[in-house]
Parts: sequence; C-alpha cells; structure tokens
Amino acid sequence: MDNVKVSNTGSLLLSKSHRLSNEKGLQAAVEAAVEFLDKAAKPVLVGGPKLRVAKAVESFVVLAEACGYPVAAMPSAKGLVPEHLPRFIGTYWGAVSTAFCAEIVESADAYLFAGPIFNDYSSVGYSLLLKKEKAIIVQPDRVTIANGPAFGCILMKDFLQALALRLKCNTTAFDNYHRIFVPNGIPLKSQEPNQPLRVNVLFKHIQEMLTGETAVIAETGDSWFNCQKLKLPQGCGYEFQMQYGSIGWSVGATLGYAQAAKDKRVIACIGDGSFQVTAQDVSTMLRCGQNSIIFLINNGGYTIEVEIHDGPYNVIKNWNYAAFVDAIHNGEGKCWTAKVQCDEELKEAIAVAQGEKEDCLCFIEVIAHKDDTSKELLEWGSRVSSANGRPPNPQ
Repeated sequence: MDNVKVSNTGSLLLSKSHRLSNEKGLQAAVEAAVEFLDKAAKPVLVGGPKLRVAKAVESFVVLAEACGYPVAAMPSAKGLVPEHLPRFIGTYWGAVSTAFCAEIVESADAYLFAGPIFNDYSSVGYSLLLKKEKAIIVQPDRVTIANGPAFGCILMKDFLQALALRLKCNTTAFDNYHRIFVPNGIPLKSQEPNQPLRVNVLFKHIQEMLTGETAVIAETGDSWFNCQKLKLPQGCGYEFQMQYGSIGWSVGATLGYAQAAKDKRVIACIGDGSFQVTAQDVSTMLRCGQNSIIFLINNGGYTIEVEIHDGPYNVIKNWNYAAFVDAIHNGEGKCWTAKVQCDEELKEAIAVAQGEKEDCLCFIEVIAHKDDTSKELLEWGSRVSSANGRPPNPQ
C-alpha cells in the first residue's frame, strides 16, 4: 500500500511500503498444511504460473528440495520451475501431460499447487482428475487447504519457505514414478534422402540447440505441445502464453524478449497462421539488430483450430514467408532466410544460423504436412471441443 507523508515544506510525499505476511495467519496456515501433508502417503508438488508474480520461484525451489515430493509444472509455468531439480517429473497438463506425470499427480493422496491458474485450456476442457479435498492451493496472498480453512494476507514466498522448514521428507510418490518411468522414444530417422520433414524431427534438432544462453518462445498452437516436451538446460529461458490462447502473440514476445535479454539468443517456434497476425514486428527486430532464430512452421492453416472445430475457415492464404521477410529486410540490417523441406536441408540451415550467421536475425521456413501434429494436440483438441460443445448451465 502507499503511505502518505507530509514533508517539512507542507507538500505531500508518497512512499511505497513492503507488503508483509500476517504472522499469526502464516503460522496457522503452516500448521494446517503440515498436518495435512504429513498425514499423506504420497504427496506431490506442482508449480503454477503465478509463481512469477508472487516472486516465489526461489521459495518454491527451497520447498521442492526439502520435501522430497515429485515436482511438476503446469504448462504455463514451464521455465519457472527449474527442470534440473532432482525430482522434476515434467509438465502436469491432464491427459496431455508429460509421460507418467499425470498418473503420479492424479493418483496422489495430497497435492500442493503453488500459483495455479485453472481455465479451459490448462485443464484440457475441465477434464483434470483432481479432487478439492486432496489439494492445498497457494495463491500469491492466500492459502486454501482442501475443503477446510482459507488463510488470507499470507505471501506465497513466506508460506513456502516456512513450510519447507517443517515438512517431513517423503519420497514415496517419486519412488513410484521412478519405478514406472520409461524414457521417451526418439523420432524415427528418414528412411530415404530428401523425405518430407516431420515436425517431431524438427523439435529433436531444436532440443540440441538449447543451452543456458538460449530462450524458447512457444507460439499458441501445436508449438505449445512440442515445446513442452523440450528439456530446458539450466538457465534456458522459456515463455508460453495460455490465458487467452492469443495467436500471433509470440512474434511480439520474441521482439520484446530479445530486446530485454541481450545475453540470450531467442529461438521462436511459430505457426504460419499465427505469424500472419503480427508479422510486421520482424521489421522492428531488424531495426534493433536482433539475432533471434525464428522457425516458421508452414502447414497451411490454423492447425490448433482444426483439432477443436474444423471447417474451411481454418485454411489460410499461403505466403512465401522467407521472401516476405526478405522484403521487410530490404537490404537494411542483418538478416538471413531459408526455406527447408527435408531433414538434410534443416540441418544445413541450423548449422548456418548457429555459425556464420550467428549475429543475424535468422528466419527458417519449415514446410510441413497439414496433418502433421503432435499426439497431445489431437487429445487436447478433442477434449476442448467436447467442453466447448457442452450445453449451457440451467438457470
């Protein structure tokens, strides 16, 4: 809150006071949470996107390291929850979670969600198999324990730190995860030279590009799901927007991120339909001398919308995207473009982007089949479609 003070000259001064947790409320919330979690046989810990606004990422890590629980991230918290934590099990996203993650979370007898946002997209059409009576929900200034008490005026970071000092270490759920875990398969290699490029092969190469000096921007669409499967090295940035499902947001986000984080090279994964909404931002990227790498996935339409509700309105006018960026470049600034249709061309383009064109904005147009989608998008789309088609609530 703002405090109003009067100076010696009679003028009003505004000073910013730091928000503090209510101490008695904090103690009571921690006591109730400890009693709830220490009674559980296989509790889990899940980080949500409000960890950022609560400035509670470091406190979350302290709790994760102390409690022994398996640690998952909601999809829009990817990049906030460090993936190098020893008990990190992936993204919890209902039916389209990282393999074996949903099974561990939804079979737990207690789960603590720190900063979650539950909406139609993050809940896969409201199909999460969670129960309120098993959940502790920690928001930036409020803690709710199952069907029981809620405690207000408690900062998330204070609560998580205090809880870390009190909980018993319990690795049961993580031990169960470790028993059932089977590593992800590796995309099959092309059987013949110059075969059409598959999207899962593209993301295998993107995975190999990631370091602590890179950042990933995942556009709304199938890149949501493909980028979720990337394993982020320590220090690798990640941005992902789910609250409104706004297509085209990633082009401006790439511009802004690259301008703010000069120490990282941005790798953006953008669909063709999304790019058409905000393509002009490439002009400002060039004017600012940015060296991001943009993978433009050209599959001829609004693929995510196809899987929710198909129709002729999901087909878009195709552009020559590489030539479009060349036209924006217009010989001013540093820019390099390529168009690739097979694995061999992609590997060559990546080598150039990371080598001789390291100081350039690199735009790589990837030609993909219109039906080449992740299995997660197929599952997610069908469930969101079902939720969208449900009858209205009776009045």
